[in-house]
Amino acid sequence: MQHFDPNKYALALHTTSSQLGLAVSNFADDTRSSTWDLGRDLSSHLHQHLAEFLTPKRWADLAFIAVAKGPGSFTSTRIGIVTARTLAQQLDIPLFAISTLAAVAWLQRLERTESLDQNAIALQMNAHRGELFVAIYQANPTGVGLTPLLLDTVMTQENWKQVLESSEIPYQLIDVPSELGTSVTSVLSLAYLDWQQGKRPHWSEALPFYGQHPVDDKAVK
Repeated sequence: MQHFDPNKYALALHTTSSQLGLAVSNFADDTRSSTWDLGRDLSSHLHQHLAEFLTPKRWADLAFIAVAKGPGSFTSTRIGIVTARTLAQQLDIPLFAISTLAAVAWLQRLERTESLDQNAIALQMNAHRGELFVAIYQANPTGVGLTPLLLDTVMTQENWKQVLESSEIPYQLIDVPSELGTSVTSVLSLAYLDWQQGKRPHWSEALPFYGQHPVDDKAVK
């Protein structure tokens, strides 16, 4: 595994809902995270919160950035992706785009280790028009990271029910909350695991996952 310089930091942004989440860490002895319920004011207050949260660290102290890529609100997700891509481009550092659902799965695994160790984690999040954002993840045998058994996608409730009923693997079903900023710590953790494996994604590779057409942006409220 790659060694992370404790004098450097990583920053994570989570904007896929109306709740802003920020986290920063040197993965040694200095880790902070905060959330703000901003609602429709997320776009107008993001940069102020970001600048204040990072202080006293400097932009030059960052080794990489992580951002939640969706699914979630189209507008909020786009704001986070654009902000993260701009920062990573200007700072010339890697940018990790992490699934919203994977972040929730990782958070659930950390909070409920015993019940989830042997089970897959099936996640469902309300979209609209009778559809759900869904995915299935399983913890790697080493306990480090997640393996997607079903990548993030959109399904009708009936199709999702059929997928779960036909599953031959034990699973824990998780209802993803509408406010997602608190899982920003998992966005940062999953990005760090990828960083340790030597991955260094270019900012241009960070693309949002909307799941549905932008005109339908009312998936997360």
